Amino acid sequence: MPSEDRNSNTGPSASRLQDAWLHRGLLACLLWPLSLLYAALFALRGWLYRLGLLRTERVLVPVIVVGNVIAGGAGKTPVVMAVVRHLQARGVRVGVVSRGYGRQTDDCREVRDDSDPRDVGDEPALIRHATNAPVFVARRRVEAARALLAQYPATQVIVSDDGLQHLALGRDIEICVFDDRGIGNGWRLPAGPLREAWPRRCDLILHSGERPAFADGYTASRSLAAEAVTRDGKRIPLEALASKPVIALAAIAQPEAFFEMLRARGLTLAETIALPDHDNFDGWQRPSGTAYTLVCTEKDAVKLWRQAPDALAVPLHFAPSSEFFTALDAKLSSLDGYQAA
Repeated sequence: MPSEDRNSNTGPSASRLQDAWLHRGLLACLLWPLSLLYAALFALRGWLYRLGLLRTERVLVPVIVVGNVIAGGAGKTPVVMAVVRHLQARGVRVGVVSRGYGRQTDDCREVRDDSDPRDVGDEPALIRHATNAPVFVARRRVEAARALLAQYPATQVIVSDDGLQHLALGRDIEICVFDDRGIGNGWRLPAGPLREAWPRRCDLILHSGERPAFADGYTASRSLAAEAVTRDGKRIPLEALASKPVIALAAIAQPEAFFEMLRARGLTLAETIALPDHDNFDGWQRPSGTAYTLVCTEKDAVKLWRQAPDALAVPLHFAPSSEFFTALDAKLSSLDGYQAA
């Protein structure tokens, strides 16, 4: 079966926009006036919070917000899971809150082991599956934080998955995540990828990619696991798939990065299928014909296993540098009322 790329992740127009965000070319220049309007509305919202007309609400435990200033996935969810695992390893009782982007519900609810990702969001479902930490989702993250503390009053730290621009939730530490794009062309949406101006105040900067775009901040290593995981938890070495026809599927912000990592692990991809980020696979039709092994990301697996229980999930090993965690621990320890286990 010849190699083929079937990419419906962004579509031609969105792909051109992503390219435009890397340079200050014609398309970016045409969109620049709209970016001024976006920046003005963003500034107005900030003034409303500073004047107290919109209110920032705090909870009784330290809040760490992990987010990004650029549109499109920069790798914040692996950072959230790495931070949660680090705190758990130190004996800290930690919970996670999220909006639950892409879910079909609109209430505040706990993410459980058997929660349907369509009801809670694929990233919260993955975080719960990967860390076993309490996870709550709500449109207003402060509502999720309060529900989490009510249900798990011994919680010592809350990590917010995204929410850097969600000023309604007070925070003690902000972690800003960048991938290899850095700040792109440096312009605001829609002329560039920036949700807000950069530089801006931030406690920690973490680069999730392989080639940090600027010197400030800490780095992380990332690689695919040497084994794929079945729905029932069985592990299969990737090298066992090297001689088999493989179809790779990804519904993430940058699917090609996943495909390249699979190839680097020695897999020959007969076909790659890129779907929109957070796609729920309701309209996806499984390829027919020659027998093949279907592989996907961990985030996709929590949804895809409903339709393709034989799919294999390939976990991502993401490890921020020890210096990053040292800096995070120091900032946590300096907070009033915080006590590590």
